[in-house]
Amino acid sequence: MSAPSYAPARPHAGPTAAELLDFALRTAADPEVIASLPLDPQGRTWVRLDGPGGSEAWLIGWPPGTGTGWHDHAESRGAFATARGRLTENSLAVRLPSEGWQSLHLAEGHDRRRGLEQGSGRAFGEYHVHEVLNESPDEHAVSVHAYYPPLPLIRRYSRSGPVLTLEQVERPADWE
Repeated sequence: MSAPSYAPARPHAGPTAAELLDFALRTAADPEVIASLPLDPQGRTWVRLDGPGGSEAWLIGWPPGTGTGWHDHAESRGAFATARGRLTENSLAVRLPSEGWQSLHLAEGHDRRRGLEQGSGRAFGEYHVHEVLNESPDEHAVSVHAYYPPLPLIRRYSRSGPVLTLEQVERPADWE
């Protein structure tokens, strides 16, 4: 008599990037949630939200002329949606090595730029390198962001022309 066989339990895969985007768009369209964010004229503000399926979510206020700088969200997939104003995303259309480098020379043709008006958003996969900007000289922007798995770290980069350099690694304790 043989022992019964059991299929290994599949770990909870969490929400897909499309599901994170759906959450971000729905939340960005909720005027009560958006109005709950205190806005600072000088610096970005943020409030943590309950994201779907164990994801990490944030409501973020962007004063005129502010941005994130180049960064990635490591192994987390994510999405964000503009709730108020207009944001610009600059990104790289190439997957970078996840580790083992300090500086990379990027080939031509990998830069992407997109504007995200109020009510629009975008999803992205793991190791997505980008920067998000509020380029308005006089209007605050507000956005909703969601990540799964919850952010294990954020890598920050500097960029000089085609050269991308890893500058800093932040962990959750650094931004909570």
